[in-house]
Amino acid sequence: MRRSSPLLCAAALATLLAVAPAAAPARTPAPPRAVAPRGPLMADELNNIAVFRAASPSVVNITALGLERDLFSRNVQQVPQGTGTGFVWDTAGHLVTNYHVIQDAAGARVTLSDQSSYKAELVGAFPDRDLAVLKIVAPAGKLKPLPVGSSRDLQVGQQVYAIGNPFGLDQTLTTGIVSALNREIESVTRRVIRGAIQTDAAINPGNSGGPLLDSAGRLIGVNTAIFSPSGASAGIGFAIPVDEVNRIVPRLIRDGRMVRPALGVTGGGAEINRALGLPKGVPLVRIQRGGPAAKAGLKAFARGDGGVVQGDVITAINDEAVEDADDMLNALEKLNPGDSATLTLWRAGATRKVSVTLSESED
Repeated sequence: MRRSSPLLCAAALATLLAVAPAAAPARTPAPPRAVAPRGPLMADELNNIAVFRAASPSVVNITALGLERDLFSRNVQQVPQGTGTGFVWDTAGHLVTNYHVIQDAAGARVTLSDQSSYKAELVGAFPDRDLAVLKIVAPAGKLKPLPVGSSRDLQVGQQVYAIGNPFGLDQTLTTGIVSALNREIESVTRRVIRGAIQTDAAINPGNSGGPLLDSAGRLIGVNTAIFSPSGASAGIGFAIPVDEVNRIVPRLIRDGRMVRPALGVTGGGAEINRALGLPKGVPLVRIQRGGPAAKAGLKAFARGDGGVVQGDVITAINDEAVEDADDMLNALEKLNPGDSATLTLWRAGATRKVSVTLSESED
């Protein structure tokens, strides 16, 4: 029997010892770092927290629903087609949001802050101001209306808060300031919304229809649009002023639509003013027979044998300057059918004032 070489045995032993792991020495766990005392929160932090806690139960998530036909069963079902934000208007279940949040939707579901969900019905909408009112049937105890503030006395630089559901993330708070006032933005109908509030509080897709609040937690606007090439917040957001909201929403709840007061006139465009050398205002090209304007003696421009027969140009309504048809509609929408309005009229170089009792529009 051949005996192993002592040198080979020693080499094999050395190899085994080299690959065998050495026993790890016992380690003492490193202690956690000591927590530094925080100290009291700053006054503005405490106010941020207080505003959010008070307002968040009033903010809702709105899911717009579309119709989709199943390829196999051919059944039609409602499916989510977009999300937005809204807020509680009253304990009767009325909610306010942007019109574009529910535009073209077949239905909507509303999720409250406690995650309870309700089917919503459309009460009324005013696309020219991008506002809509929904209603849910929910216990009054779950419906906490936001306190309503004022937008006419806002100042550039004052702090504001936006609460919404950006990108589907519910109950998100962003803060900022009033960056500018009296901005003009375009509604979904391409009508100009005047007096909009500009803010740098972050507003992203999904924030639409949510509340803009002041530092007292009062509603001062409805977040409606952002200015951004990328579609995300770029520090320029806009809100419909609450004075406008507080004027329109009760009328939508009452009538289901914005019932416009009417003068019974058709106005011409700026090209008529330029062609005839008229002052800024709305030249009248048609007067409705038996309408308010006809009863007040207003006269439309017309073609005659000797040229153009001079008519009236509306230059102001209740001393509010009117430069075009959009201005005229904005001025009239502040009034109700049956109200009396004072028109400032220009005709053939002479100016006069006429009182007119407004009727109800047919649209």
